[in-house]
Amino acid sequence: MAVATGRSPRYPSDLRSEQWALIAPLLPKPAADTPGGGRPEVWCRRVVVDAIFYLADNGCKWRALPVDFPPRSTVFGIFTRWRRFGVWDQVHDVLRDRVRVAEGRSPEPTAAIIDSQSVRAAETVGKGSRGWDNGKKCGGRKRHIAVDVLGLLLVVHVTAASVQDRDAAFVLLQRLRLLYWKISLVWADSGYDYGRLLDGAKRILQVTVQIVRRTDDMTGFVVLPRRWVVERTLSWICQRRRCVRDYERLPENHEAMVTISMIMLMSRRLARPLPRAA
Repeated sequence: MAVATGRSPRYPSDLRSEQWALIAPLLPKPAADTPGGGRPEVWCRRVVVDAIFYLADNGCKWRALPVDFPPRSTVFGIFTRWRRFGVWDQVHDVLRDRVRVAEGRSPEPTAAIIDSQSVRAAETVGKGSRGWDNGKKCGGRKRHIAVDVLGLLLVVHVTAASVQDRDAAFVLLQRLRLLYWKISLVWADSGYDYGRLLDGAKRILQVTVQIVRRTDDMTGFVVLPRRWVVERTLSWICQRRRCVRDYERLPENHEAMVTISMIMLMSRRLARPLPRAA
């Protein structure tokens, strides 16, 4: 049985009881409670998740975690182990389905919107996984995302910033089609208007990619149908300081951080009290 740390909530990122009630049942059983057995966990899981949320929200170094959290080696070890075993994805997907149902939609999406965002990379990002985005004048990595019509994350794929949107799009669409077989329509901006991509998505994946274009009479910032949804999601992700810049040695760790940022957002949304009837 985990030993309680006696830590009291003190940071904005700390889990509320309602959030923990949503997340705790979705985490894997402790090894000591499985048939194979294992060592009992020393640290309370809620405190470990609080530490990971703190780092994602504030963007500090792993070594700079406040002393009222477990040791950074313990927190980082659990973060990476759960990433390898798909725990973060599982928690995220269950919460997303619940948000969709709460919004009156089916848990299984049938359409998606894709886009990308280049982020600067810190010195901890290796040379082999970083590049230069000449269009955005940004050196680092690029995250390619697919969201549903509510703006909830479906798939995230991280590449070097030098990778063109249309080149990464087919991999993104493959993941999307594999995980969400009902999706047959995807909206995208003109950066994805490439004949081989559109034809290949239709012929191989049975997905229609519809380009949402700006018209000639549009000047300045204009809210475009469907495209604003994914832009808002990118803004949500950047509310977590760890996602404003890429600090992760591995692209998979940055994908996990993006997923965690959406877990934080959705768990807070689901934990809100229902509005009182008039």
